[in-house]
Amino acid sequence: MATALVTGASRGLGAAFAQRLARDGLDLVLVARDTVGLQRVASEAARPGVSVEVLAADLADATDRAAVERRIADPHRPVDLLVNNASFECGVDFWTAAAAPLQTEIDVNVTAVMMLTHAALPGMIERGQGWVINVASFAGYLSASGSAHSATKAWMLAFTDTVEASLSGTGVRMIALVPGRLRTGKHRDLEPVGTSLMWLDPAAVVDACLSDLARGRTVCTPGLLYGAVVRTLETPRRTLRTLARLAGHRRGYMRQDARGHQLETSPGRERAQ
Repeated sequence: MATALVTGASRGLGAAFAQRLARDGLDLVLVARDTVGLQRVASEAARPGVSVEVLAADLADATDRAAVERRIADPHRPVDLLVNNASFECGVDFWTAAAAPLQTEIDVNVTAVMMLTHAALPGMIERGQGWVINVASFAGYLSASGSAHSATKAWMLAFTDTVEASLSGTGVRMIALVPGRLRTGKHRDLEPVGTSLMWLDPAAVVDACLSDLARGRTVCTPGLLYGAVVRTLETPRRTLRTLARLAGHRRGYMRQDARGHQLETSPGRERAQ
């Protein structure tokens, strides 16, 4: 039975991931600050044969974050799918924001994503299978004026590109999910009634992400409008991704020839045979 760990799982997109993954039969580890919300989502996701573990943690806190890292890296309870969904936003222009919430944006949107992924990948690579979903944002491409939050989401896109390019041949896949505006009830006064190209259903976003992950794609942008924009903006990135993979393979073969013995073909993972 595969296990998925979802951060920011107490509501919104994180709750939608929990619901879908439980329906697919995965055991769950749900992480968030909101204990009440976690318990509610755990209860809603509960199904016969599916284990749901709740781990209350503030990912901006180094001690709490370390506890989540230990859970991810536990070889006796492996995590097969990591969903880096937790996010924090100051909601004000950078120059008017206090220093503490700005640091929280970095701690949750950058440091936690990096450290939890770092905890997950060694075990996944050793097992020859695993998946990481980094929930970025359309704002990572076209940022709102004065938003430091958008800069952290742009980092997530670059981080996914960089790490995913090094995973060729390992059996581990990584994807950046780039949602636009989500109908989560968080902004009830803004969410329109009926259909709108600007507003997306969280469950549909999760379905699109898991479908693209299964297809081996590295970026998922649900929604016709958002998808059209990102496809245009992603053209240079796709070219650079391809070149990075080719360069990585070439470095691997060069090391193999120079050292005179057979190595794994994955770049950066040398092992004599």
